Amino acid sequence: MAADDTPRKSWREAVAAYLHARVIGMLFLGFSAGLPFLLVFTTFQFWLAESGYDPKTIAFVTWIGIAYSIKVFWAPVVDRLRLPYLTRRLGRRRSWLLVAMIGIAVGLAGMAATDPKVDLGTMALFALLVAFSSATQDIALDAYRIEAVDRDLQGAMAATYQLGYRLAVLMAGAGALYIAEYASWFAAYATMASLTAVGIVTVLIVREPDVVRDTEAYKREARVVAFLEKSHAMPALLRGAIAWFIGAVVCPFLDFFARKGSVAIVILIFITLFRVSDITLGSMATKFYFDVGFTKTEVANVTKIFGFFMTIAGAFTGGTLVARFGIMRPMLAAGILISVGSLSFALLALAGHDLGLLTFVISLDNFAGGIAGSVFIAYLSSLTSAQYTATQYALFSSLMTLTGKIIGGFSGVVAENLGLVVQGGKVLNVEAYANFFVYSAAVGIPAILLILYLMRVASADKRTEPAPAAAKSAAE
Repeated sequence: MAADDTPRKSWREAVAAYLHARVIGMLFLGFSAGLPFLLVFTTFQFWLAESGYDPKTIAFVTWIGIAYSIKVFWAPVVDRLRLPYLTRRLGRRRSWLLVAMIGIAVGLAGMAATDPKVDLGTMALFALLVAFSSATQDIALDAYRIEAVDRDLQGAMAATYQLGYRLAVLMAGAGALYIAEYASWFAAYATMASLTAVGIVTVLIVREPDVVRDTEAYKREARVVAFLEKSHAMPALLRGAIAWFIGAVVCPFLDFFARKGSVAIVILIFITLFRVSDITLGSMATKFYFDVGFTKTEVANVTKIFGFFMTIAGAFTGGTLVARFGIMRPMLAAGILISVGSLSFALLALAGHDLGLLTFVISLDNFAGGIAGSVFIAYLSSLTSAQYTATQYALFSSLMTLTGKIIGGFSGVVAENLGLVVQGGKVLNVEAYANFFVYSAAVGIPAILLILYLMRVASADKRTEPAPAAAKSAAE
């Protein structure tokens, strides 16, 4: 993908791709994918902040989001395990999507019916159910997206998915805050639970993809089975389990390392670090808005609604930059912009309640995040093999947020060690947040350095490639 940015279709054909039935359907599936995220992250944090919890408690609760980062551990199960009755009636992908969506609906309804002031533990368990079900939905949906259409329609599928996802994020962010402001948190989360019907109805309408068997993958796994069959001392059930594990889990890893060689480890480390800065920032941003004195309406207007459009603008800009310059240079620019965006929050911390400055800071931060999102999706997609796309993409997308989630969980502790004074759940010196935001910018520097290294490696590889004439001669 990254190696070939040459347009394959005319502009008329490219636009017509958006009229494909499954491309349109991905808009609604993207909405279903985007709905749960903020409801167990920033919107949930605002609810906890309003309930009087201190930054450390709120930051620790964000560890619930680690479910998104470790989904690779059960991705092979979602990829291969048939669900009783449902798989036979709906197919492998749609059955898992339906189960995951029902889990999200139940979890959100449970959160709506629970008061965090009275029972934070039960609330956290329902939030964990939402996060786990949402991560499972992501696994099944990525597989569905890859299998549902030919490769020449994947770009259109990704575009409508992103639009649906962002609309859902807007609903779960600004929409939920508006409802909570003028009604109650119960009404906000009950409404969000009802909106899971969008995805459920879509799953029941769309058709299951026709999957073409990967001949090479099946041959590879057949060789594993044949080898294990020679071990007569091993029980048949154990042999089957080992063969399944190797084919589903081990082979995708071996394929990636075989293709990337020694640089594979560096790539994996880079994937874990690229979004650390903005994830770390996000773990404390909502509490920061509350402590500075911004109302729910102000937060919704600027960070959710206005921020939505800035993110979309950044996403389209990122896609254009990838088409024009390839992946690595735009990714370097995105990494720098992310850290600069974190530094801009330090200015807001020092200025205090300034709606104009908040608008500027959110514009910069969300625009940078939009660019980074498009560029990084392109980069992760370029790393996958056609034989193991779903499992490898689950691995990369899990690694993408894992380190940030772990570091983000300690954000409250770090902020207090950097001078934030908290008493009775309230921050007494809001300006000390500036130290934390400088820290969040600094943790993005290793990713920037790794981008420079990977650019150097890519440049060296390009110089060592044979000239076209030599390659043609060798082929002849």
